[in-house]
Amino acid sequence: MFDYRTESPADFKELLDLYKDLGWDSLNLTTDELKQMCMHSWYSVYAFSEDKLVGMGRIISDGVITGVICGVCVLPDYQSRGIGKEIISRLVQYCEQKRVIPQLLCVEKLQPYYEKLGFAKFSVGMTRDVKR
Repeated sequence: MFDYRTESPADFKELLDLYKDLGWDSLNLTTDELKQMCMHSWYSVYAFSEDKLVGMGRIISDGVITGVICGVCVLPDYQSRGIGKEIISRLVQYCEQKRVIPQLLCVEKLQPYYEKLGFAKFSVGMTRDVKR
């Protein structure tokens, strides 16, 4: 059984460890930067197994038109247990309650996963690298 919370983890080192386990540490973010990232998000969901952070997802939004779902991740040992699906469901439900359109960007190999969750490809996304 997993516990889903909207309150941030007490220790953002857990989130840093989660990012490292997923290979998401290329930006060398600090725990303070991760905390700021989460605190400035419009809405976040954190998944715990007992008191261990095992997944999360968040929304960046103006609160009026669109909400961009980002940072959805689950520890490798906990994947394929429905955690990501539940996180997405809660994020989408929050958007719908606020009448905000949920959108997301994903790598191409994850497109079929998100299509199964009701998302449809709608545009071309672009990015630009920033020196940090």
